[in-house]
This record gives sequence, C-alpha cells and structure tokens, in this order.
Amino acid sequence: MRSIMNCSIGILLLTSLVFACFHSTPVTAQLRNMPAVSPAASVTQRIGITDITINYHRPGVKGREIWGTRLAPYNGKPFPWRAGANDNTTISFTNDVTIEGQKLAAGTYGVHMLPSEGDWIIAFNTNSTSWGSFSYKEEEDALRITVTPQKAEHNEWLNYGFDDFTDNSAVAYLKWEELKVPFKIEVDVHQIVLEHIKKELRHRPGFSWNGWYQAANYCLRNDINNEDALTWIDQSIRREENFNNLRVKSELLAKNGKAEKSKEVIDKAIEIGNLRQLDRYGRQLLGQDKVEEALNVLKINAKRNSDAWNVHRSLAQGYEKKGDTKEAVKSYKKALAIAPENQKAGIQDALNKLEGTN
Repeated sequence: MRSIMNCSIGILLLTSLVFACFHSTPVTAQLRNMPAVSPAASVTQRIGITDITINYHRPGVKGREIWGTRLAPYNGKPFPWRAGANDNTTISFTNDVTIEGQKLAAGTYGVHMLPSEGDWIIAFNTNSTSWGSFSYKEEEDALRITVTPQKAEHNEWLNYGFDDFTDNSAVAYLKWEELKVPFKIEVDVHQIVLEHIKKELRHRPGFSWNGWYQAANYCLRNDINNEDALTWIDQSIRREENFNNLRVKSELLAKNGKAEKSKEVIDKAIEIGNLRQLDRYGRQLLGQDKVEEALNVLKINAKRNSDAWNVHRSLAQGYEKKGDTKEAVKSYKKALAIAPENQKAGIQDALNKLEGTN
C-alpha cells in the first residue's frame, strides 16, 4: 500500500514539474534586440599605421543638468564618471602612443573621467570590461592625465571624435552638452613603420624586389634610416634590377654625398626606363625646379617615343618652365598633331598663351 502511495506521489510531482516547464515564464526573459536608451557608438582614427578606436554609449542631455550631478559628479565622488553610458567606455591603440606627453602602451583601456569646475582628470584603466565606473580602482590606472575642457556648441548626444590632425598626431575629444574635452595623442610613426618593415621583410615581401624597394623608398621620402635604406635597395636590385629601384638608389647615394656614383646609377635607370617612367620622372624633376635635369630626361623620352603625344607635351612644359618659348611652341605643336581629340583643346590653349593669341 505504501509503495502504491509513493508511486502516486511521484507521478503527481512529475506531472506538476512538466506542467511548470510548459506553462511558466522565466522572470528574467527579455527581448534581445530593442532600441537602447543610450545607443552604442564607435569611432576610429588611423595615425601612420596605428589605429585608435573609441567604443562608447552615447546618452542624451534630455533637458537634464549634467556636470556636477549624479550623471557626471565632480572630483570623482562618489566614483569617477564612466565618460559615456552603460559598459566601460574604452579606447584601443594598436601600437604604443603618447597622450598629453605621457607614454601609454598598446592595448585597450577603460576610460574614466573626473570632471570639476576647473581642469579634469582622465584615467586610462587596465580594466576595460566592467559596467560603468562602479567597480573602478585607481590602482589599476595605467595613465592619468590632466586636461582643460573647452566651451562648445550644444551637443544633445554625447560623442567622441578626432581633429587637429598632423602626420603623427591627432586630438581626440569628448563633446556633450556645451563642453568639449580634448586630449592630444601622438604616435612615433617612423619608428613604428620601421619596426613593421623589418618584420614584413622576413615574410613574403622579402622574397620580391618590390618589398625591399618600398622599404628603401619610405626611408628616402622621409629622410630617415639612410644606412639601412641603401642595404635594402641593393637587396631589391639583386632580385630584379629596374628603373624604380635604380632611381631610389641614385637618390640615396646623392643624399650620402656620392654624386658621381649617383649619376652613374641614374643614367643606367634612364637607359632602361619606359615611356611612363621617364615621363613621370621628368615631371618630378620639374616639380623640384631641376629644370636642366628634367629637360635631359624629357628629351630622351621624346626621341625614344616620338609617336607618343604626351612626351612632347611634357617636353614643351619643360621648355616653358625654362623660358624657352620657341622650343616650347615646337613641342606643343608636335603634341597637338598626334594628340587624341579629347586632349587637343588643352594643348591648343597652352599654345595660344605662349603665342599671345586667343
């Protein structure tokens, strides 16, 4: 009898459990994809080859008083401001940077701010995965900087951005309500690029002439690392000798005071250069006001490729820059005679100006 009762009780309990599974609703269940009160946002800026990314949530002012309230308390009391909404605002750097003159290693950091009526403190914290600033610990800061907020036009929605760009820096900023909070980020672009180049040359780019050429050409254009650049361009030439790597070697030699060797190398480059390479090189020399050198290259190109209209136009421009109107007119007329229809008007205009006609 007892076993029958136990069995009945077991069946009753099992039935109740099954019923609960099918008919109860978990109190924590939520719709997954609904509009956020403070939408997520992200902004990225590249400086050199370094990417800087700020991820944040953007609250709205919505008629509220912002600064010095519970939304953004002054002096970090009771805790710093999360510099946004919801999750930690984060900033990521793919390479080491300098912020307001202080170094910070590559990585991702939680951003926290301590507003005040005067200067603000911005903390870059090694913990980047928390909710807001409630669990913030100052001892986890990798860097603290002090900045001065600026008056700005009204921004209803908090946003981050970048401005005041240079080749190696940008100013990141937060804007909200009527304040702008800027902080300058600098990158040692050349050092980072050189480290990247050395790694890349140990991989696939190191097996072609072009990888070594690009490395040497970067140094040449930025007037850095000339000793390595000469080694790299020789590596390029060993793999394939061509106009491009010979031209770069010639310019590197000239920078190192080896004028005679430089001329020997550029003469060899001109000897093997094609129409487009010589035309581009001649124009480059004109842009550097090396008119006689440019004319030498452009004359060779016009003689070697006499049936190409554009070489005569470039030569005419060289003569024009020299002030030799007679020879410029001759070359423009040669170009005009064989140019395609869509180029004739421009050449004719240049001729008219030289001959003083309309």
